[in-house]
Amino acid sequence: MATQYGITGTTAKGIAASVERAVTEGSLGPEAALPPVRRLADDLGVSPGTVATAYKELRRRGIVVTRGRGGTVVAPAPAVTSRRPPKVPEGLRDLSGGHPDPSLLPALVPPSRLSPGVRAHRSMPRLARLEEVVRDWIGPEGVPVEHVTFAHGALDLIGRLLSVELRPGDAVAMEDPGYHHLLDLVTALGLRIVPVAVDDEGLRPDAVRGALRAGVRALVCSPRAQNPYGGCFSAARREALLEVLRAEPDVLVVENDHASEVSGAPLRSLTGDGLTRWVHVRTVSKFLGTDLRWAAAACDATTLARHDGRLLLTSGWVSHLLQEIVHGLLTDVATRALVTAAQETYALRRGALLAELGGRGIDAHGASGMNLWVPVQDESAVVNGLRSYGWWVAAGARFRSSSPPGVRISVAALAPADAARLASDFAAVLGESEATYGG
Repeated sequence: MATQYGITGTTAKGIAASVERAVTEGSLGPEAALPPVRRLADDLGVSPGTVATAYKELRRRGIVVTRGRGGTVVAPAPAVTSRRPPKVPEGLRDLSGGHPDPSLLPALVPPSRLSPGVRAHRSMPRLARLEEVVRDWIGPEGVPVEHVTFAHGALDLIGRLLSVELRPGDAVAMEDPGYHHLLDLVTALGLRIVPVAVDDEGLRPDAVRGALRAGVRALVCSPRAQNPYGGCFSAARREALLEVLRAEPDVLVVENDHASEVSGAPLRSLTGDGLTRWVHVRTVSKFLGTDLRWAAAACDATTLARHDGRLLLTSGWVSHLLQEIVHGLLTDVATRALVTAAQETYALRRGALLAELGGRGIDAHGASGMNLWVPVQDESAVVNGLRSYGWWVAAGARFRSSSPPGVRISVAALAPADAARLASDFAAVLGESEATYGG
């Protein structure tokens, strides 16, 4: 047994299982170094080939990564764990979750007519009337809607597509900083993340060009309300990105419009303008209810066939009861008015905090959506400092691959009257941090 590392086993399968168990239990944390192949082989009394095979399997499954002379280390977000946020301490104002304000969500009422008896759900997985509502919802914003499909949320759809289109070891271009659950999902599928820098206008074209040169087979992005940075595509940025992407027609472009109706920005979609492989995904959890695990997608014909073919073999269809509820809410006049009010409220709250932080010389980003990204030099110092003032924000480490540090502040439930106090406390914490950590 390699006692220093807690690794056991006499076969490749046994060694891999031992490492996985140590990672799951936390005794081998993210970035922890594994022993060199020959050293572990000597410790365990096995051949170097056996250890090499174990490490290869662990790499394939996204549990470890190899860094040349840096050796083999546990992945920053190993596939057997998750970047789960820490528990919010009692008594603090929680601005870390990225959730909508419950008071701005409609009441979820089951449909009056429940599904009677047995239906041929696999042959008719989507309600035709909901398909039409989706086309009327997405189409006017410039997304081609000839082919639409449904899924159990954006992560479900994106995970299914990536598992069909790609193989372990393939590269995926991901926003940096980006949505932590998507980063974890890509890693869990055994895929390799190529980080793409973002700014207030979303993906940077030069960074996308670099990712394409690195051989990525898919690109996942948000056209607006980018999480956590808040960027949204401008018309000029959209054209610049399309110019880059058209040169690689085989790359699947996945557009995650997760906050659509409450993003506070117009949609400038990359779809339907010269791209061969694409999908535009929308969810309703941010403005209809977090328990509505439903997503709609418009896509090219090939992507539709591949997604629905795999869906048929797994869950088969999205619950018709869920589809009925979504249809009822999307077509309800009162609900539409509430969603409009939510969009205006979130924009007001986001703008208020941006203004208060800016007035104190604090750089912050949040052109759209429910979150602000504030670059800092020491995430832990800022998070713990704000905690002492009664605030709880999200450290940026969960969202970053290689981008500089920062913190994410969710503003969905932060009234403008509270923005000044938070900004004042933030400025005080930054001053304390510079005094303690030298800036």
